[in-house]
Amino acid sequence: MQDQEIKEMLADLIWLNALMATELIQVTENSSAILRKSPPPTSCLKEHKALRETALFMAEKYRPGTMLSQHLTKHQ
Repeated sequence: MQDQEIKEMLADLIWLNALMATELIQVTENSSAILRKSPPPTSCLKEHKALRETALFMAEKYRPGTMLSQHLTKHQ
């Protein structure tokens, strides 16, 4: 494998991991809301927002211009 191909593959994997992380955060929030029959605690929502922003920063750093940012705004 060439260096450029490895870099592209790593960028893809970083983006994919960020996508999975943000979706898992959303699943956790949804599951919590269903079980509690109310929204998750405010402290959790704040922490989840910060985690989403970090994952999005990583994803955008290596794969800018994808639909991830637009999709995440629908989660909030």
